[in-house]
Amino acid sequence: MSGEQELGITESKAHNTGEWYTELIQKAEVADYAPMGGFIVTRPRGYAVWEAIRESLDDRFEDTGVRNAYFPMFVPESYLEREKEVVEGFDPEVAWVTHGGYDELDERLAVRPTSESIIAPYMAQWVRSHRDLPLRLNQWCSVCRWEATETKPFFRTKEFLWQEGHTAHRDRDGAWEETMLRLRQYEAVYEEVLALPALVGRKPEHDTFPGADTTTTVEALMPDGKSVQGATSHHLGRSFAEAFEITYTDAEERERTAHTTSWGFSWRAMGAMLMAHGDDQGLVLPPAVAPEQVVVVPIWSDDDREAVLDYAESVVDDLETADLRVEFDDRDERNPGFKFNEWELRGVPLRVEIGGNEVADGTVTLVHRPDGETVEVDRDDLAETAVEHLDAVHRKLYDAARQHLEENVRDADSPEEMLGTIGKHGGYVRAAWCGDEACETVIKDEIAAEVVMLPMEDDEDYEPVAETCAVCDEPSEETAYFAKTY
Repeated sequence: MSGEQELGITESKAHNTGEWYTELIQKAEVADYAPMGGFIVTRPRGYAVWEAIRESLDDRFEDTGVRNAYFPMFVPESYLEREKEVVEGFDPEVAWVTHGGYDELDERLAVRPTSESIIAPYMAQWVRSHRDLPLRLNQWCSVCRWEATETKPFFRTKEFLWQEGHTAHRDRDGAWEETMLRLRQYEAVYEEVLALPALVGRKPEHDTFPGADTTTTVEALMPDGKSVQGATSHHLGRSFAEAFEITYTDAEERERTAHTTSWGFSWRAMGAMLMAHGDDQGLVLPPAVAPEQVVVVPIWSDDDREAVLDYAESVVDDLETADLRVEFDDRDERNPGFKFNEWELRGVPLRVEIGGNEVADGTVTLVHRPDGETVEVDRDDLAETAVEHLDAVHRKLYDAARQHLEENVRDADSPEEMLGTIGKHGGYVRAAWCGDEACETVIKDEIAAEVVMLPMEDDEDYEPVAETCAVCDEPSEETAYFAKTY
């Protein structure tokens, strides 16, 4: 920060969510815009948040048999074309490399929009026997999809960071179990790390990943009533295995075709978290991902400066010993009020204030970031107390987001009611649906809302909420959640 005039958010989250978010991302030093349209620069604070999310997911993957690898960012055109549906699904968004230096390439190279077509051929080489299965691979990388026209950091950019997992299995049941395992891990990260409740379900048939049997999704509701898809898990069936000849010999030495999955979690989920929890003072970060979980701010006068600083330093030592991420703000050139505002802008979940009174009483004052709740606690066992308060901050964020979600799922049984509800309130409209894409198009053409999710078979909403489709009055087959999207 170069000056006090730069502190503070001037836009209103409630009244101008898009501009507020853009200002938030830049002033809180999360990201900047790149010189090329559609790209962003992720600043160290923003990347630290992404690293915390990545670590949490990676631990879950490793615990369930996944190994990380890395594949080239360029995909030969001939590889991409081996899976026709992938080519058709991504062709308008593919960025192509045609020259290396001054020389025209013999074959165009696609900048990966996704990596099934470069990973599957190697899975085919590495799988020979049923003993090689399941094969579980994951890579952390960036992908490029040349479709973004208006950049919104982390929500819509031509290049974005994600992880993509790719697995091969003996049969359909093994692949489906894998698909659901990854979906539930994504849901857990949303709730336990990002403090966001999520809707979990499947995409309609016309919106599945190209070549997939089933696409499952995690959806989060934003303050402006739009839905964000930040993670998907695809049951691919045999389509990719057949295209790339991923086969194995079973116990009876018969050749079988494998069943495969792919699954990805992008930094869109990070954008969803930043937008959902932030406020007009700045970022509000869940403790699990905050680069600084606690900031200690000493408040001294000329008479007690040394005593306050010594006391504060001992507090910092105790907190760091407990493996908390701590910032000690003992800057002389800034007054306490400026420091409070700056750390609120940066989203630190817990502030520890220490002045002469705290030193005399053997206490510290704790301030929660989401709501300013202030409590004076004993200095003894402070590390344990701080952890408890960080857990309380997480619960506050999650509970507020849960309430927002619950208040914004509404039922409708006619096109007029659907259009009016989404147009006025945003959020999700739950309605009976015949399954025909044409009925979705009626709503999409009017207010740019679409079917974002269908409940899973084990969900209580799986059965249609009415006997006839809310759009065409034909017999209904599904309960569909309609919403505007990012």
